[in-house]
Amino acid sequence: MLALGAVAAVLAVVTTAGGSAQSIATGAETFTIGRSVQGRPIQATELGDPTAPRKVLVVGVIHGNETAGRAVIRALLAAGAPPGTDLWLVDELNPDGVARGTRQNARGVDLNRNFPWRWRAGLRPGDAQYPGPRVLSEPESRTAYSLILRLRPRVTIWFHQPLGVVDESGGSLAIERSYAEDVGLPLRRLPRYHGSAASWQNARLPASTAFVVELPGGPLGATAVARQRDAVLALAGGG
Repeated sequence: MLALGAVAAVLAVVTTAGGSAQSIATGAETFTIGRSVQGRPIQATELGDPTAPRKVLVVGVIHGNETAGRAVIRALLAAGAPPGTDLWLVDELNPDGVARGTRQNARGVDLNRNFPWRWRAGLRPGDAQYPGPRVLSEPESRTAYSLILRLRPRVTIWFHQPLGVVDESGGSLAIERSYAEDVGLPLRRLPRYHGSAASWQNARLPASTAFVVELPGGPLGATAVARQRDAVLALAGGG
């Protein structure tokens, strides 16, 4: 087991930020891996085989006003991991932004511009894509950075909204294309934004693939959630 922080529990039920309970696969472990600017816990749940070399990471929310990915995380928590896979799920990397309903964290930083890939200073706190005063200035981005370097996941999926596409993010095009086909979204190349998490991962861990899934705007329907869940599980299982 990776020493990623204090172990919260070995659970069959997890409590969401809103206080409601959701079922998760038996044998899951939930870790507090960091805290936000305002002290909210950032948690990751590990499903499957901790010793498996195939590690997959899924992040539901990095922009606090793009929360549809949480429904996919909940579905994955209930489904469990495919055999031979170590599946890691982060519901909210930006819990302060979710609480505030803002893209940025509590200091007005766009976390997806705060990673050490061609980071560039500019703008002001609260601007839509303010990258922060320096690389990895924010506790939330540092938390993700540390987790990723410890796990070295084979595949990472970052959920965003609202464009309704799978991004050619710079990793394996075959993986991105297969995922796009499975979920019924077009595959497009979006701009390579300075300081983005996926671009940093693909540069730092070239044997892995990190990519962005831009979900459509608004909440996901049950069919869309199921397609995303099944696509993640197929990918995690090596399909």
